Amino acid sequence: MNDSMVAPAFLRFRPTRLGAVFALSLGVSACGGEEGKPTGSTCPTDSSLTYANFGQAFVQTNCLACHGSKGPESPKFDTAAQIRANAAEIDKNAAAGPDAINTVMPEGGSVSEADRRKLGEWLACGAPE
Repeated sequence: MNDSMVAPAFLRFRPTRLGAVFALSLGVSACGGEEGKPTGSTCPTDSSLTYANFGQAFVQTNCLACHGSKGPESPKFDTAAQIRANAAEIDKNAAAGPDAINTVMPEGGSVSEADRRKLGEWLACGAPE
């Protein structure tokens, strides 16, 4: 092959760290890797939300198909303890409050803003049982 057949420099691929970071970021965003912001939710002193009267039904309806013990995604949300351990991530992906209304999760699901605000409050209260 002679020099006239060599591709111009801008067409030759040369892996770089920046290229690897870019490719990784594309892969993460394509797999639902986006994330919202902390909602800034607080726990009102008169909050009555518990796992029994809110959290369990919310999670069963909106999360467990993917984040249940038999679901394909991690982390798992089968118990109140697992939910508490992941409260900050849940807040940034599915809850609403004064600083953000996050709708990243559930994928393809429709959750009312009112229920997202209840989720934010319940999480801010420590996701009580």
